[in-house]
Order: sequence, then C-alpha cells, then structure tokens
Amino acid sequence: MAIFGTETRSRSDLVRSAFILESLTLLWVLLEAVVAIWSGWEAHSISLLAFGADSVIEALSACVLLWRLTVELRHGQSFSENAERRARKIAGGLLFALAAYVVLSASWSLWNHRGQEFSLLGLTIAAATIPVMFLLAKRKIAIAEKIESRALRADAMESVTCGWLSFVVVAGLLAQLVLGAWWVDAVTSLGIVYFVVKEGREAWADEQCECSNGH
Repeated sequence: MAIFGTETRSRSDLVRSAFILESLTLLWVLLEAVVAIWSGWEAHSISLLAFGADSVIEALSACVLLWRLTVELRHGQSFSENAERRARKIAGGLLFALAAYVVLSASWSLWNHRGQEFSLLGLTIAAATIPVMFLLAKRKIAIAEKIESRALRADAMESVTCGWLSFVVVAGLLAQLVLGAWWVDAVTSLGIVYFVVKEGREAWADEQCECSNGH
C-alpha cells in the first residue's frame, strides 16, 4: 500500500495511510522531545526546552489521532464520527496550549534578556525536523481533504507549526552564535502565534471540513 498519492484510493486505504503517517510522526517527535529537552537542559536554553515541550504536545496529538483512526479502521466511518469530534476538540486544545507555551516562553526570554546558548545537538535535531515535519504535514493535509477529517488537518497544522518552530530555533541558534542576537528566537516565535490560534479555532468550529480552502 503506497502512502503517497490519494486520487484513486479507497477511504480505508487513506485511513491506513494516515495511521502510518501518525505512527511515523509519533516516533519522530518522541526522539525530538528527548534530544531537544536534553540539549536544552545542558545548554540552559529556553528555546530548546520550549521546542522539546512542543514535541511533547505533538506526541499527545499523534496519540489522539491514532486512537481516532483506529476507531474507524475497527468499526467503520459511521462509528468514527464521535471519535472525530473528540479528536478535533483535543487537537484544537493542543494548538491553543502550543500557542500559550510559545507566548510564555518568548515573554520569559525577553523579560530576562536571555536567548538560547549554542548547542550543536539542538541545532542538528531542529534542522532535521524542518523537512520531516513539512513532508508529514503535506501528506496529512492531502488525506484530511479526502476523508474530511478536521482532526487530522489540525494535527497536520501542528506539524507545520513544529516545522516553523524548528526553523526559528535554527535561526536563533545561528544568530546567537554569529551575532550574539539573544532576542531573535523570542521575537520570531511570537510571529507565528496568530497562525496557531487561527488553526485551533478552526479545529473547534462546528462547520463542515474546509480542508480545500487553500490553506
């Protein structure tokens, strides 16, 4: 069964592909969380610790989606409607939690005039996360559109957010190393909060899935 390509595949195949994507996401973000939190602790880096916390939220979201997809695989689409609603609400709540964490982390960094200290290990995991998260998000969004799962789309947007946060961490680490610009990661992190909250609100809304609305 191919994971890529959704045009001519049955719903059950698409759900199985989504399950595989979520399993891959869970494995990656668990690795990401361990490495980011460890390197952040060693480097006394607020940004890396926040990045690790984001990975924990991503892992929780992946577990919720795996549960939702398992319900449909075992009991069919009609039995997955309640699971979909619950998963969508939880995914939206996790997006709000992520936005709050970014704001608090950035505010703390700015208040204390302290940016991240350089960590080669942190830089490596953050850089590797960028293509991984965007690839996973792209496939999740494509499947979410086909099966009309706003819960899956919300989870995909968490992956997009994780990718952007990874980029922010990389930029901040490099700026800290080269320029000594301690405030870069905090300011750029705040720039994506609106996007995160918007996606969280859409996940909580009651309208039909709008996965093809051009986002």
